[in-house]
Amino acid sequence: MTPTTETTVGIGGAADSTDMVLNIGPQHPSTHGVLRLRLVLDGERIVRAEPVIGYMHRGAEKLFEARDYRQIIMLANRHDWLSAFSNELGVVLAVERMLGMEVPERAVWTRTLLAELNRVLNHLMFLGSYPLELGGITPVFYAFREREVLQNVMEEVSGGRMHYMFNRVGGLKEDLPAGWTARARAAVAAVRSRMDVFDDLVLGNEIFRGRTRAVGVLTPEAVHAYGVSGPVARGSGVDFDLRRDEPYLAYGDLQETLRVVTRREGDCLARFEVLLAQTHNALDLADACLDRLAELAPGPINQRLPKVLKAPEGHTYAWTENPLGINGYYLVSKGEKTPYRLKLRSASYNNIQVLTELLPGTLVADMVAILGSMFFVVGDIDK
Repeated sequence: MTPTTETTVGIGGAADSTDMVLNIGPQHPSTHGVLRLRLVLDGERIVRAEPVIGYMHRGAEKLFEARDYRQIIMLANRHDWLSAFSNELGVVLAVERMLGMEVPERAVWTRTLLAELNRVLNHLMFLGSYPLELGGITPVFYAFREREVLQNVMEEVSGGRMHYMFNRVGGLKEDLPAGWTARARAAVAAVRSRMDVFDDLVLGNEIFRGRTRAVGVLTPEAVHAYGVSGPVARGSGVDFDLRRDEPYLAYGDLQETLRVVTRREGDCLARFEVLLAQTHNALDLADACLDRLAELAPGPINQRLPKVLKAPEGHTYAWTENPLGINGYYLVSKGEKTPYRLKLRSASYNNIQVLTELLPGTLVADMVAILGSMFFVVGDIDK
């Protein structure tokens, strides 16, 4: 009989799965700002995720209280540096509402036009940088080419490339330069003619689709629970857009052109598709605004204001559909030239907090794909 040997293997701590804590950052994987993610991993799978914010906090809300209503615009357009013009809008709309001020029609249509051009500029950055985060370097070059075309007309009209400072309480800083609308129309046409780069080069790429389809699925319930908005929310089937559901500026007259795109899948691919479709529609809205401006008779672009502007005592809330989602300002006035309180509700803050629910259960390899598809600006989180 052949002798046998029995070996007893001890089952100790070394054989148990051990959670590992991994710090991502503090930075954004594509350097959009300074964000830290604290991940608890079980092997290659994320167990818990905690976004750690505040590294860029500049105390904008407190600074609002020490600035008059003209100076606030400078602070407001910087928290989401890709949506500067749209950020300014919320402040001036809130103050105009407190004053009961009617803005000239020419200013209303020009604001709407510039807001949609700013939306395209914002979206092009993400349409180019998101594939870059997944290893596709080519689209970002096309995105910057198209951005430069639109940046040129925005710079011509306002004097700024990112922080336009073109809105004023009562309208806009000044009228459009001679011949500017023709140059803006040519810029919109040039960008539209080359958008197939993203339709074909990115969405038609099987690697991109493989990395984003059924990855990072965000449920409508989570969207509502965390106050997620914008393209991220519409990618999960939440059909809400302030431009249609609570029109401001000239959007009430643009309902035939405005198209609110949604997807049901809620994954990274759906969010990208919504962003791309929204870019196409913003170009159409810009053309419609240019058509309307061509029909308007010459007139003022702003209201005459007193040297010291004071909002009457009271409070109001003004919200707009910014490129990244709902942007709201809650203004409380005691009748002084500075606000008693001006609370900023930024889109990116809510969009990033949902990561605590979205990332657990996913793989580390998919983390960057999910994070990039949330379309946020860190300054908009920290404000």
